[in-house]
Amino acid sequence: MRVLAVGAHPDDLEILCAGTLAKYARRGDHVSMAVGTNGEVGSPTLPKKEIAEIRCQEAAAAAKVIGADFYWMNYPDEFLFSTEETRLAFINLVRRARPDVVITHAPMDYHPDHRTTGGILWDIRVMTTVPNIKTEHPPCQQIPEIFYMDTVAGIDFAPQHYVDISETFALKREMLACHKSQSIWLEDQYKISYLDVIEVTARYRGFQCGVKYAEGLQSSPTWPKWTKPSLLP
Repeated sequence: MRVLAVGAHPDDLEILCAGTLAKYARRGDHVSMAVGTNGEVGSPTLPKKEIAEIRCQEAAAAAKVIGADFYWMNYPDEFLFSTEETRLAFINLVRRARPDVVITHAPMDYHPDHRTTGGILWDIRVMTTVPNIKTEHPPCQQIPEIFYMDTVAGIDFAPQHYVDISETFALKREMLACHKSQSIWLEDQYKISYLDVIEVTARYRGFQCGVKYAEGLQSSPTWPKWTKPSLLP
């Protein structure tokens, strides 16, 4: 299968669904990881341009851990909006990756960039196959299925599906550890350790479904749906 995961910020995918992506990659599926914004406000000390460059390098290194393709969309951090231009850019991204499955942010997530990213992908899902919508890459041959990844700390998110990531949790930690700049930022801004956050959340989701570590996902309420074998690993 071909899988495209799209996060609003560098490190979102690593925090929320990296165990699932690593599991796809381990079984031989083609995984792509895309980041919507450049993370340019994610530092208490560094200027925007510098921290954005650092975060791009960190996100690329994280994708490399599982051999995923990496796409950097470079929109301003905290100011991502659904416009004709962003819709076309996201359509082009999906057409470039040509996924069977898209994993992205849930509609109830706390951050506006998260909600916008997930919202755009839901809005343009059917558009990816429409020939009269022109982008650099040609239309997809099939409409991808969208799954929503967990929210930060699992707030207001009731999983419909669980992926057992017990065997890939170490890879999830390795991927998140690539984002060294955010260890400093999150401790300064929120007084938390991001490695502790993923440990607690994965154990909690694992407890819910009877395994050591898990990630929760939801199916998006989209039409048309396809009758296929399970699209989750």
